[in-house]
Amino acid sequence: MAKKLYVGGLSYGTTEDTLKDTFSQAGTVESATIIMDRMSGRSKGFGFVEMATEEEAQKAIEMFNGKEMDGRSIVVNEARPQEARPRTGGFNRDGYGGGRRDRY
Repeated sequence: MAKKLYVGGLSYGTTEDTLKDTFSQAGTVESATIIMDRMSGRSKGFGFVEMATEEEAQKAIEMFNGKEMDGRSIVVNEARPQEARPRTGGFNRDGYGGGRRDRY
């Protein structure tokens, strides 16, 4: 079963290909994703790597956590499930912005 890893502290210049190539030293990489800022299009400095097996994921943590990649010390650990976040801003179903319904 594939295991997802969080990779933090990435250089803004690190690419998904670089991430995949580096982590392939620990085993089969199912996917490598760098999280990008929607506004600037620039890396947020972290990403996720999905390894094919639990054993390969543990090997990747041991091999790369605290090591240098593209001039930066990276953090590698098991990814936690994304927590539900309350919606902020935006529009309600009626087309109006947030706020109290009794105001309009």
